[in-house]
Amino acid sequence: MHLRNHYIKIFDHLIKYKSMIFLAGPRQSGKTTLAKLIAEKYSNSLYFNYDIVENKKKLIENPYFYESINRKDGTKPLIILDEIHKFHNWKNYLKGVYDRDASHFHFLVLGSGRLNIYQKGGDSLAGRYLLFHLWPITLSEYSEPQYELDAFLQNINASYQPNNKYQKIWENLFSLSGFPDPFFSKDKMYYRLWVKNYQNQLIREDIRDLSHIQKVDQMALLLSLLPTKIGSPISIDNIARDLSVSFESVKKWLELFDTFFLTFNITPWSKKISRAIISRKKIYLMDHAVIDSPGIQFENMVALELYKSINTWNDKGFGNFSLHYIRNKEKQEVDFLVADNNKPLFMVETKLTDDHPSKSIYVFQNKLKIAAIQVINKPGICKHFTNEKNKISVISASTWFSNLP
Repeated sequence: MHLRNHYIKIFDHLIKYKSMIFLAGPRQSGKTTLAKLIAEKYSNSLYFNYDIVENKKKLIENPYFYESINRKDGTKPLIILDEIHKFHNWKNYLKGVYDRDASHFHFLVLGSGRLNIYQKGGDSLAGRYLLFHLWPITLSEYSEPQYELDAFLQNINASYQPNNKYQKIWENLFSLSGFPDPFFSKDKMYYRLWVKNYQNQLIREDIRDLSHIQKVDQMALLLSLLPTKIGSPISIDNIARDLSVSFESVKKWLELFDTFFLTFNITPWSKKISRAIISRKKIYLMDHAVIDSPGIQFENMVALELYKSINTWNDKGFGNFSLHYIRNKEKQEVDFLVADNNKPLFMVETKLTDDHPSKSIYVFQNKLKIAAIQVINKPGICKHFTNEKNKISVISASTWFSNLP
């Protein structure tokens, strides 16, 4: 679990402030393991999981149960509250805990969902917490990037040497996903068993219990259809017709998939792009290994690498990064654009094996005047092309993402 060290560094930075720390992320991404690794650095710590019946009883009988911790020294204790958002009055409870004891305890709150969304409604937790995320394992966690973020953004088209050092790891991530259990098993058969159970637990336990959805079977059917929808602007109307349910039902289910980190979406970029598509989002899966098409799976895997990176940069306070795609009404398209504070920084196109830049990269680079990368799922490639005053790099995904900060 040394791979999680950069997440521990984020926690170490955030805990310097008085706020509670919220750690959100997909189920089985390793949040509990990470929290226990963090706790090892504390002389005094307590782990509390609301899913355990005895713990529920303890909380109800004494809301400030953590005061009874047996201390080894005079340092401030770390209290880890896992799945506390399942407690019906959790927002008011945490508010009371913070207001009473933030000066005497550190609090780390874990949840398999977007805790900042759960915060909506009721008594606000605004100003009382700082949030960071734990994602499935990505290649950049294994690698030794050449640059810190600022230098990387100034050298998007740096002349990286073709490097097959991480190719095998990339291939394992491609076939087994970045979720720790199947990834470290190195067993495709185990992955198939794992993913079936994983999806059932999320749909029929977490989402059903917290959202009170009645049409669980139809929602599960929607999830099974999503691998065929990856990479194209999504039409809720078309999906609703296919499932014979309402537009609002599909919209709500897709929002729940995002909330529970089954999916994430990116929005179209339209600034300085004439006749740009501006309405429909693209949807991607946290678990790209369920996708049958190699080309679509590769695009989804690249999307996750970028999405994880920009969110980690945001969690560290480096900026306000966002991920988009570009498409115009002539159906010219570049898969991804990374922006900071609505300023475009660089584009990324995906191709399985084509080691010459796509025509769309030239079109949109001439409009936006930013760096462009075409990543391909083929080892040993690193080429650079000139487009007027701009550069386009065509590079193996395993090389480029091993250098992503």
